[in-house]
This record gives sequence, structure tokens and C-alpha cells, in this order.
Amino acid sequence: MIRKFISLFPLWAIILSIAAFIYPDVFSPYKAAITPLLGVVMFGMGITLSAHDFLLVLKRPGVIALGTAMQYILMPLIAFILSYMLHLPTEIMAGLVLLGCCPGGTASNVICYLAKGDVALSITLTSVSTLMAFILTPALTWLYIGQAVPVEVGGVMVSIVKIVLVPVALGIIINTLFDKYIERFKHAFPALSVAAIVFIIAIIIALNKDNILTAGKLVVVAVVLHNGFGFASGYYISKAMGLDEKDARTLAIEVGMQNSGLSVALAVKYFSALAALPGALFSIWHNIMGSALAAYWSSDEDKTGL
Repeated sequence: MIRKFISLFPLWAIILSIAAFIYPDVFSPYKAAITPLLGVVMFGMGITLSAHDFLLVLKRPGVIALGTAMQYILMPLIAFILSYMLHLPTEIMAGLVLLGCCPGGTASNVICYLAKGDVALSITLTSVSTLMAFILTPALTWLYIGQAVPVEVGGVMVSIVKIVLVPVALGIIINTLFDKYIERFKHAFPALSVAAIVFIIAIIIALNKDNILTAGKLVVVAVVLHNGFGFASGYYISKAMGLDEKDARTLAIEVGMQNSGLSVALAVKYFSALAALPGALFSIWHNIMGSALAAYWSSDEDKTGL
């Protein structure tokens, strides 16, 4: 039942987004809940990890370095280029670039499993990029858009520590020390994370109803292209670097799927509700495209017997 709920994440996100668009007054008062809800998501991520998950860094440092480098080089650069090509308004550009500067998405591990990629590698890449986010996310955001909009680098760093590092670390500690006591409850955390992300999306949609009517199509185009180029570049660069099919799929998913919830929380706090719109739409779209890509790769593997 819980797995079914999690697998239908895009559907819940679409349904609640439509509800938020029609009845914005129901969701918009919960703007202040975005940050605590993301903390819940990050704690849920941490509770599924242990110190053992980071050992792969020592065993395959080259692949980990390549995946992390692509995550933090390609996605901000793609967002920056798209912003200028599409002539995005400054606030939306800020939101899209911030999204590109965020670490890998928490749903990437599930998508990787469905795509028959390397789940252990996916978990390690997500964990490493998440731990590096408190330095790289604010630094890269300032580098790309600091001339266009004020970027509080120190404030963003502190926020990421509070929203991401502390909850993740707490989750890892609890999982490591009390694993046998919480084993039967672990399966509930991914579902709780899905519910929290869906509600965050709904809040942002509600806050941006008027903006969606005026700039919605442009933001959708930007998000679709950003995500698509992320998947494609992650896959083909991995292939060009000599990685096998399984690793290439894993890195493509890690590069293409962002922690959009983090971008939403930071955009609302440091820019505006409009700047959070790319992240909210990305949350829906990258899960739809990730699931579709996983289904394609999985069926292709079954046909070829790989």
C-alpha cells in the first residue's frame, strides 16, 4: 500500500497542484511550513542511510567525482544558458539557476532502482552532493546570478545546514544507533517525504496562481528543457567517459533529478514566491520524466536481455 502511494507521487502532485490552483486560499497560508516540511523530507532521507553507504566513495572515487562534478557543473550552466535563451524574467531566472545549483533529488534512488541502475551508487551520489550543498549551492548561485540579484551566500549556507545537513545527520545517527528498533517503521518515512513534498508543491502553486497565468508556459518550457538536457548530458557524457550502461543510467538520473524541494525553500526565503515556481514545477516534471525513462530502460533491458 505504501509503495503504491510512493509510486504515484506524480499523480498526487498533479492532483494537489490543481486543487491549489483552484483554491489557493486553502494552501497559501501555509507558506511558513515549507522549511519545516523540507526538514522532514531530509530527515526521512537520513533515516534510510548509514555510515556504510559512504564506503563506496573509497571504492569508486572516480565515478563519484564524475557524477558530483556533472551535478554541480552541468545543471547550473544549463539553467543559466536557458535563462538567457528564453529571456526569462529575473526572478524566474534566479529560481531556475538556484534549482540547478541544488544537489541530487531524493527520489533519484527509487527511479534508479526502477531503471535497473546501480542503486548503491545512486545513494552515494545523492548523499555526497547533499553534504556538499552547503558550500556549492550558495557559491554557484552567487557566481551565476550574483550580478543580477542579491545573493546572501552566508544566509543560504546557514539555511542549508539547518534544513538539510542537520536533519540528514540526525537521521543517519538514529538509523546507525537504533537500526533494529526502528526497522519496522522505516518504510513509512519515504511515504511521509512524498506527502511533505506534494504539500510544498501545492503551497507554491497557490502562492503563484497569478504568475502561472502570465508566465506559466515559459516556466514549463524552461523546466522541461532543463530536466531533459540534464538527463541527456549525464547519460552521454558518462558513456563518452567509458562507463558501462548501468553506471551511465545511474549518473544520468542523478544529474537530471534535483532536490527541487530545497530550491523552493531557499527561493521563498531569499528571493520570492515567483522564484520558487521553477522548483515546484520541476518537482512534478522530473518524477514524471524519470519514471518514463526508467520504464523505457527497464523494458529495453528486458528485450535485449542485458
